[in-house]
Amino acid sequence: MKNILLFLALSSTVLFTSCEGDPGPPGQDGVSFLGQVFETTVNFQYDSGANNFSSSFISFPFTVYESDVVLVYRYEGQADIGGGQTADVWSPLPQNIFYNNGDIIQYIFTNTFVDIQMLIEGNFDLSTLNDPGVLNNQTFRIAVVPAEFAATNPSMKELLEKMQVDGSQIEKIEL
Repeated sequence: MKNILLFLALSSTVLFTSCEGDPGPPGQDGVSFLGQVFETTVNFQYDSGANNFSSSFISFPFTVYESDVVLVYRYEGQADIGGGQTADVWSPLPQNIFYNNGDIIQYIFTNTFVDIQMLIEGNFDLSTLNDPGVLNNQTFRIAVVPAEFAATNPSMKELLEKMQVDGSQIEKIEL
């Protein structure tokens, strides 16, 4: 009886000390956040059939899964943050622009797991829209986030901090 108890005690000790559990998904230094970010600059072309403006389709430069969440930010310019320093200003899409005459346009996007397209819609006949500052050389930052990390709509700063990426590491795609 003593031998059986001793054997069970030793077996239990070996069993419980050798268990590690699920190591989880791979990551850098224990980080399992696998989001990706890239930038692209587009010019919008008018589509009379849809009465909207659209960019070319932009293929993702990395693998995107159907369950991933795509977030898009439009570059607004730079802001003075004090001490002689500036910071980029990014606005999440959808984004509205209001004109003094009551006209409204909205930047939106559509995407699949293969590509993304930016669009401009409005509450008026967009064939009359002739604002180069709205239509040409518009820079967008696209973030693809694994679905489990997209419970909120994070700001660009929060997203980059979570991904441990700074602005200089973001790939720029030329069309």
